[in-house]
Amino acid sequence: MFASKANDVLRIKKLNTLFLSYDGMTDSLGQSQVIPYLIGVSKSGYSISIISCEKQEAFEKNHAHIRQLLSLNSIEWFPLTYTKKPPVLSTLKDLFLMKQKMQQLHREKKFSLVHCRSYLTALIGKQFCRKNSLPFIFDMRGFWADERIEGGIWKLTNPLFHRIYHFFKNKELEFANEAAATVSLTHAGKREIQNWKIDAAQKEKIFVIPCSADFELFKIPSEEQRHEARARLNWNESNFVLTYLGSLGTWYLLNEMLDFFKVLKEKIPASKLYIISGDSPQLVFDAANSKGISSEDIVVESAKRVEVPQKLAASDWGISFIKPSFSKKASSPTKMGEMLAMGIPLLVNGGVGDVAQIVEQTQGGICLDSFTHDKYAAAVDKMKEGNVISAKLLREKSFEIYGLENAIKTYVSIYKMCATKNRT
Repeated sequence: MFASKANDVLRIKKLNTLFLSYDGMTDSLGQSQVIPYLIGVSKSGYSISIISCEKQEAFEKNHAHIRQLLSLNSIEWFPLTYTKKPPVLSTLKDLFLMKQKMQQLHREKKFSLVHCRSYLTALIGKQFCRKNSLPFIFDMRGFWADERIEGGIWKLTNPLFHRIYHFFKNKELEFANEAAATVSLTHAGKREIQNWKIDAAQKEKIFVIPCSADFELFKIPSEEQRHEARARLNWNESNFVLTYLGSLGTWYLLNEMLDFFKVLKEKIPASKLYIISGDSPQLVFDAANSKGISSEDIVVESAKRVEVPQKLAASDWGISFIKPSFSKKASSPTKMGEMLAMGIPLLVNGGVGDVAQIVEQTQGGICLDSFTHDKYAAAVDKMKEGNVISAKLLREKSFEIYGLENAIKTYVSIYKMCATKNRT
């Protein structure tokens, strides 16, 4: 019996895994939502190689740090250059080069498993695995093709994008039908996939792993840290600080968040809006000015990932309004886990992934079902009551959902399942 277990361990340690990502490891997303998982899986005895497409500015800024981090954790990294123009053709070129690199590495390493992050890499990963009789993981990260349509990136009135959209919707079914495992960010997304025309056996191979938070980085601030964070912004304990964290692109409802802040300001005059984002501050100030909100009540600044917790320490509440849509069923906002990990309650809206259920489960804030003045006013009244659970308890409850260790544990179980499949 002991010999059998030892042999299983040896086989697992020899499982050479290829991780394909069209997102860069030097991007903030790669640093928060890829590398921590892979480090954890690597420590469980898996040999991991990464092929990723890196944006030039982020690569030049961060590649030395990322290279060292991955090397220290015995992960090999093979970065390629991401190209943006011309549309479609540049993507095809990137995928072609990624496919070439994958084939070259396979000749050297004899991969046993290919882990594909999102749809583009699944295109080449599935084909490669079918040809070489290998299992592949479809880590879908949301309903990508529908996000492109609903986000206005692809227009169905354009014949080219119309064809591309339907091409990927057909491929989506293929991926889910052929994958050794499919990973969804949300339970709402999983339920949707289980309604697709896929084999019954495949429906049992869908795993839910939300965008996790690093609870070692995002900790509850001390009173001193909170005071320092506010003092740096020229605010004090008399101010009520509402914080937004992250990008302000396509899906995030800046105008609705400003409308809410205006109501908050009327009811709590000492309120301040703190936006931690790499987007243009002028975008925020122009929108605020159009609503009669003074720029003196708003601070907008960017932050490196390691700086985010010390800046979030200034917060009383967080806010995250996201455009609800079909594709957002599969969305897991990264900011949510990070702020809850710090014990910061959140004002959010429903119709986005598992957000409403998570707020209820963690008692972590307020979830709105519509964007109206009356709903905003009622939410502010609840905030003023201060009847929220302690930061410590909120952190503990959110760890059950967003703890990085839980995500790693699920990935390891998936890898073990694929290793078994590979041996049979």
